[in-house]
Amino acid sequence: MSTIIEKSLRQAPAASSDRKASSEKTSAFSFSQARTLIGDLNRPNAKIYWFDFLTSVSVAHLCAAALIDGVRRAFDAGGLPNSPLAIAGGVFCCGIAVILYMRAAMFIHELVHLPKEGFGAFRIAYNALFGCLFLVPSFLYYPHVDHHRRKHYGTKHDGEYLPLSHTSRWVIVGFIVQALIIPFLAIARFLIISPLCWLFPGARPYVHRHASTMLVDPSYERTDASPRVMRMVILQEAGCFVVTFLLVFGHRIFLGEWFDPAWIAIYAISLGVLTLNGVRTLGAHRWTHEGEEMSFQDQLLDSVNYPHCPWISELWGPTGTRYHALHHLFPRLPYHNLAKAHRRLVEGLPDDSPYHQTIAPSLTSEIIALWNRAGRRVVDAVSAAKPG
Repeated sequence: MSTIIEKSLRQAPAASSDRKASSEKTSAFSFSQARTLIGDLNRPNAKIYWFDFLTSVSVAHLCAAALIDGVRRAFDAGGLPNSPLAIAGGVFCCGIAVILYMRAAMFIHELVHLPKEGFGAFRIAYNALFGCLFLVPSFLYYPHVDHHRRKHYGTKHDGEYLPLSHTSRWVIVGFIVQALIIPFLAIARFLIISPLCWLFPGARPYVHRHASTMLVDPSYERTDASPRVMRMVILQEAGCFVVTFLLVFGHRIFLGEWFDPAWIAIYAISLGVLTLNGVRTLGAHRWTHEGEEMSFQDQLLDSVNYPHCPWISELWGPTGTRYHALHHLFPRLPYHNLAKAHRRLVEGLPDDSPYHQTIAPSLTSEIIALWNRAGRRVVDAVSAAKPG
């Protein structure tokens, strides 16, 4: 996948001035005015975090267990279920599990921005009840802070950005299709690579830089960690190793059989979560820049808010991720206050404020716009390459 992306990036056309037009047509964004409007919403409510996470992950675990039990019963009976009711029940359990596991997974994003004081137990609960079980321990997301540094955003120092508006449409397709192999890469990372790093510490620096981060840009290199952070990494790796070992060998150890039908259910749920998150990520930004350092206002205009149809957008963009532009504006604003903060900004900022341009009607419309931009860029590149 990284080869495809890197090849397309090398073939991308040069940056043009049209992507700056939107920022030139608006007044300058007033950060102080925006902060005045929402300054009282910065305190996270721990009770909301605990209730939301525990409810989401508990119901998701129940649905996943029901799905696994149904798949195992079907295989014990000789094959796939042929009852319409059993099929409908399986699809329902899988769908609910995907939506709620997606919600639980997004708390890894909140952990980066929450204050260290008062949320230590919540960090442990995330990793114990979800992070290690689904091989997304919190250490994978520590470099997310680079995505919020003004001088890093959209550059080679930002692992969560690619100039998708200037690449082939195949890169966009590949961005979603890679969900098919990510579960296997995660298993290899914690079942094979982690023990190798424990046995051969010299391999740790390379693994930490290149295979220890949730990212969008495969060329991103993570910076070295402090001894304290590395202790947390190894501890979380150990939890993930136990999970992957039991996943791969548990059925053989306890029942004497290599194939576990539960793998089908687990893979289906994982694929659903990864695909949904991939689609969400495509709509989080407009991906219009090509590696140059951006102004704060350009970064704001490159990010998107989806305030409409919350009963739908909250399913694919849970825990405030549907307010991605607002999050870039105030990264420490707790997710449960983002909707209220957005309403205040829309009502309180002047009509020509750039903030209003961050609002999109739907995720579908933004992904279609991204698809069209990518297509136009490739056509322009081919036209520019023709002689005369």
